[in-house]
Amino acid sequence: MDEGTKRHHRGPVRPVLQTNAHVIRGAVRADIHLSDGRVLPAQLVGTAPQFDLAVLRVDLDGTSAQPLENGNSADLRVGQSVLAIGNPFGLDWTLTTGIVSALDRDIPIGNGVIEGLIQTDAAINPGNSGGPLLDSSGRLIGVNTAIFSPSGASSGIGFAVPVDLVKRVVPQLIATGVYRPPVLGIRFDPRIDTLARRNGIEGAVILSVDRGGPADVAGLRPAERSPNGGIVPGDVIQRVDGRRITSGTDLGAILDRYEPGDRITLTVWRDGETREVAAQLAAP
Repeated sequence: MDEGTKRHHRGPVRPVLQTNAHVIRGAVRADIHLSDGRVLPAQLVGTAPQFDLAVLRVDLDGTSAQPLENGNSADLRVGQSVLAIGNPFGLDWTLTTGIVSALDRDIPIGNGVIEGLIQTDAAINPGNSGGPLLDSSGRLIGVNTAIFSPSGASSGIGFAVPVDLVKRVVPQLIATGVYRPPVLGIRFDPRIDTLARRNGIEGAVILSVDRGGPADVAGLRPAERSPNGGIVPGDVIQRVDGRRITSGTDLGAILDRYEPGDRITLTVWRDGETREVAAQLAAP
């Protein structure tokens, strides 16, 4: 499996590695090539195709592996320096550098769309998939996943799955082999949450509500457009069962702790006042 790159996690028994789901799609076997020349077989633990993530497990034959330190993608800023490591065109251990070009990009993949990606101009080519995107301190901030290029080679537009999402998905893949978070039935945007915080409103700003979904049944209200094109907040979720929410990213991470069918109590900001709203989570 030499067309992608993997990243070590230290697991409780055998190390696990995260890569892209498209790297191992259709593979009949997976081999891990180590820097000391060893080639070890790996087993598939689970995949989350909707985020292009997969987890493999490998027996290192008694040796240890040093995992990368996780960063926080929520702290990223446009213009920040980044480094990408991969195996472009079969050239092992290749390091390229660049900056964060944009945040919260959406790209189509398969029959869906991956949201909230990091865009970078660090050279990413075929073979970089699944490799780490690092900050200048060497901390993981994303998993390289795709490029935009008519020629198939790097054109300075690459995308990475943000590490905050990876930290939500990978533990579930390790535990169960699948990622099936419960659904509240709302849409949010971290950029809008940031703007709201600057105006003194903290939480996950509800931008839309799925008709017939849990939020709709609970009576939650989405934001509206003002006549001048701005956004007028409707409901802003600030707590889930007492746990503080500062953004939609926090909300997603907390909902991962629940199962479909669970009942939760939301603390919601509406029209300058807070109120509690009960909701029942649904299956995806």
